[in-house]
Amino acid sequence: MFNIKEKTIDLGDGRQIVLQTGKLARQADGAVLLKMGKTMLLATVVAAKEPKEDADFMPLSVEYKEKYASSGRIPGGFLKREARPSDYEILISRLVDRALRPLFPDDFHAETFVTINLISADTDIIPDALAGLAASAALVVSDVPFNGPISEVRVARINNRYIVNPTATQLEEADMDLMVGATYDNILMVEGEMKEVQESAMLEAIKIAHEAIKVHCKAQMEFAEEVGKTVKRVYAQEPGDEELKKKVWDETYNRCYQAAKTSAASKQVRTDAFDAIITDFLAQYTEEDEVDESLVKKYYHDVLKEAARRLVLDEQIRLDGRKPDEIRPIECEIDPLPATHGSALFTRGETQSLTTVTLGTKLDQKIIDEVLNQGSEKFTLHYNFPPFSTGEAKPARGVSRREIGHGNLAHRALKNMMPSDEENPYAIRVVSDILESNGSSSMATVCAGSLALMDAGIKLRKPVSGIAMGLITDKETNKYAILSDILGDEDHLGDMDFKVTGTKDGITATQMDIKVEGLSFEIMAKALEQAKAGRMHILGIMDKTISEPRPELKPHAPRIEMLSIPKEMIGALIGPGGKVIQEIQRVTGATIVVEEIDGRGDVNVFGENKEVISAAVDWIKRIVAVPEIGMVYKGKVKTIVQFGAFVEILPNKDGLLHISEIDWKKVQKVEDVLKEGDEIEVKLIEIDQKSGKLKLSRKVLLPRPPKSEHDEHRKHEDERK
Repeated sequence: MFNIKEKTIDLGDGRQIVLQTGKLARQADGAVLLKMGKTMLLATVVAAKEPKEDADFMPLSVEYKEKYASSGRIPGGFLKREARPSDYEILISRLVDRALRPLFPDDFHAETFVTINLISADTDIIPDALAGLAASAALVVSDVPFNGPISEVRVARINNRYIVNPTATQLEEADMDLMVGATYDNILMVEGEMKEVQESAMLEAIKIAHEAIKVHCKAQMEFAEEVGKTVKRVYAQEPGDEELKKKVWDETYNRCYQAAKTSAASKQVRTDAFDAIITDFLAQYTEEDEVDESLVKKYYHDVLKEAARRLVLDEQIRLDGRKPDEIRPIECEIDPLPATHGSALFTRGETQSLTTVTLGTKLDQKIIDEVLNQGSEKFTLHYNFPPFSTGEAKPARGVSRREIGHGNLAHRALKNMMPSDEENPYAIRVVSDILESNGSSSMATVCAGSLALMDAGIKLRKPVSGIAMGLITDKETNKYAILSDILGDEDHLGDMDFKVTGTKDGITATQMDIKVEGLSFEIMAKALEQAKAGRMHILGIMDKTISEPRPELKPHAPRIEMLSIPKEMIGALIGPGGKVIQEIQRVTGATIVVEEIDGRGDVNVFGENKEVISAAVDWIKRIVAVPEIGMVYKGKVKTIVQFGAFVEILPNKDGLLHISEIDWKKVQKVEDVLKEGDEIEVKLIEIDQKSGKLKLSRKVLLPRPPKSEHDEHRKHEDERK
């Protein structure tokens, strides 16, 4: 019934990856089951037979989905089923998409859907590094046109040793976590985070990753031969008009080149100048003339791209007039929003980020409930990219995948510079709102985030800056130009988008997409060095605004005081059904979080001001205090009995004040001196070693009567006994 084909990839360290097709999802154009240990990924691909109408791009959709059943878990929430994709799933989908997309033919515009499902999960095998291989293998065994194969691997540096696709346990000790996607011949995509590593170390990791990827690609080529899927389908070609194409080039190229050379720094002015050229070209046609306007605009797009590229390569002049390594003017401002806990405005050319910092308690931490990852996250960063930031007239609808991806890059850039848990008790949320964008708003977010955190008084270990690099190459002449701080247009017309963030001492995060074949490691190294110079320049400007975190939080920022209590006192603090802790919060207005950590009770008291915190802390200290002989306590009379009174000296801790210890004078009835509810000072004079009962005295705190009165009192005492 099944025509099963398998291919085993030996990783050379005792581990194997098995690719299988012919058994599952047989009606898809291509389907591959990837197995590594207990981890299994099912990747499928389906492409429409006809191109999408009016599409001038590759309509590719990549979906990575983790099934909770794969790790023996039931989803949370009311519905108890997988719902919208998590941020993690979206990030993995983007990683795979970025590696696959450049390898489809330029004129292939049929809707194509790649789906990768995690259907069995080994908790120590990280599946994200296998998703790209699974997707590529599914395309390789299909008839969908694809210039692959590709694969993706993770490289981690652990104790100065590079490990390909480490286990989850190993990754915890890494100072570099890099994901690399590539074909057999070329690097396509790099993304990762680091703990201030040097550029040479990152390049070494990329080289090691590529060697591992070559093994995966060779196995897929052999797999395609064995399955018999080396011939791809014939697809409808895009309509073309060579005569019209030549006419567009002949009549617009020189004007485009001059407009690019003389255009102003303003994006809108440049756009208007380029739009005028195509408007003038189309004006020569009347309504009776049959001209495909969409085709004209397509050819003109290519003209504009080539003119801008040649200007850089031949004259070292960029669209906004800058030199290749020149960075746009930068303005930094802190505390533009006085009511926030921390804020910054970072403007670089026509890119602007308004970033805020908000401090919260442990209750505000982000809850992580993924298939393989559960827990909480103390530091979160959110990135918003509204349409008005690029002058677009359209509504904002939810959070886009791009926003999640850019926010994640900025988060990774900053997170390893955040203070330790001991130094910082707060949950921290950073939000970057992009108000204007023309080139790398994610790097503006890193800079603004660093400034805002220092403005908030968060003890950031070192300031972090980021820069986006570009590349334009010409294979025929071997010319190339590395561009610092690229514009949005340069990202589109260039051959590489390379984002690097770091401190003065090393790289903290990177993201690279390469759109050209055969990019050498020599050029990559030069791009990294130029990026380092750019980062240092930006850090210097940031340093003039704020060079180190503020010594104190803002006056209106909430405060947290941390206490450590004995483990056995946690129950007393919480009380039956949470009664005690709820009463403290209700009366004082503080928020209290209690956790058991390493055999101790970790208590965080969070309040709007010092008075609130002091009241709550004093209450807690009374609850957890251990009674000490000789200490004086202010207690409350709880119960009166014939032989004395029981006084609460600490929360839920009563001691006996015997009638003989109430006063130096003889007390006939306790009620003559005390009544329930009275607050009195007493001294703890004895703790019974067996029962733990407390014996109190009030009289020792009172002035001793004259000797005659004292003797009379002793006489009465003797008679009573």
